Order: sequence, then C-alpha cells, then structure tokens
Amino acid sequence: MPDTPVGIPLGVRVRAVLDRMDADVARVLDDLGITDYRPNFSAVIRFVVENGDVTIRDVARGMGLTHSAMSQRVAEMRRRGLVELVTGSDGRERLIRLTDTARALQPALDAEWRTTAAAFDALNAELTASLRQIVDEMEAALDRRSFRDRIADAATTVDGIDPEHRAAMTRRG
Repeated sequence: MPDTPVGIPLGVRVRAVLDRMDADVARVLDDLGITDYRPNFSAVIRFVVENGDVTIRDVARGMGLTHSAMSQRVAEMRRRGLVELVTGSDGRERLIRLTDTARALQPALDAEWRTTAAAFDALNAELTASLRQIVDEMEAALDRRSFRDRIADAATTVDGIDPEHRAAMTRRG
C-alpha cells in the first residue's frame, strides 16, 4: 500500500485510522472477557462514574457530541444491560445510571482505559507532530469558525464547480 493513498480524502483516512485503533481496543476488551461491548461505551461509563447519575445532554456536552448521537449510544448500552434510565428529582428528566453489570466490568475497563492511554502516548511519541496538540488546535479553530463556513468560503474560490452547486454551497442559513 502506498504511503499516501492518492485521491482518498483526509477525513476518510482519519476515520479509517480511528476504526483500526477501535478494532484493536475491541480485541483487547475481548481478551479481557468483555464481549458484546463497543469501545465507545467506556467513555460514557467513566463519565457516569465520575459525575453520578447524569442526563444524556450532560454526557453529550461533556464529551463534545450531539444529544442525538449520545441518545443512540445510550440506547445501545441500555439494550446490552449496561445502563438504565431513571426518573430524576423533578420527575421530568431521565438520568443515566450504571447497572450492576457495568459496575462489575469497571476494574477491567479501567485497566484497558489506562493501558490504552499509555499506548496512545507511546504512539503519539512516534509522530512528527503531537496528534493531541493538533486535535486541540483543530477544535479551537472549529470553535472560532465552523467547517461549514469554511466549505462555503472555499466554494467561492475552487475552479470547475457548477454555478448551481456553488450557489447551494455558499448559501448560509
């Protein structure tokens, strides 16, 4: 395979790298006897452990995800018996609570989390630029100006775009 695949968008490549890493984390979890589990559940479990029973909105905000994406993740975790939704103090809000099943997994999940963080740090040390720093910088840049706005601006300067497509991409609202 070539060092830099020609014509493959960077976003696709980044997702592919993250998928490879997630697949390896899933294999480690499987080695630990944790099956029917997705690696992205661990961050939710850790968030609830650290903050107590919380709303889906709280977790989504804390992890920088949309409410919709977190709601889907929590629903999947609920189907697998890892969390339950309980009524909050005001009777209207629903809180995420870990089940006994999730709590029983915590020691192995903590071991995986800590060793995965150490492995990431070692991987990061091999890079010519710190991925952690680059991601921090990207988040800050996107906070300053959305990627949607950047695409709209680029659509005004890129050659060979059909005028109708250009107008659609630069329309904001």
